[in-house]
Amino acid sequence: MEEKYDGGPAFPFQTFDTGNGTRIVGSMGMDLRDYFAASFVASGHVFPKLSAGNTPQEVAKQAYDLADAMLKARES
Repeated sequence: MEEKYDGGPAFPFQTFDTGNGTRIVGSMGMDLRDYFAASFVASGHVFPKLSAGNTPQEVAKQAYDLADAMLKARES
């Protein structure tokens, strides 16, 4: 299976100062591809009128196809 470009972290590095001179650096969760796909589903623009013929798999595929297009558009 071909690995998809995920766009990196959706919420990149944040630094936390613990107050004793220790700094904690890390990313906050999902990658950008997942964030775009979830945003499309939440917006209602992916199959806005669901019917019995639209399976969850079809909705997910369309959301990720749109997310992949968004990532591709960022390259130019």
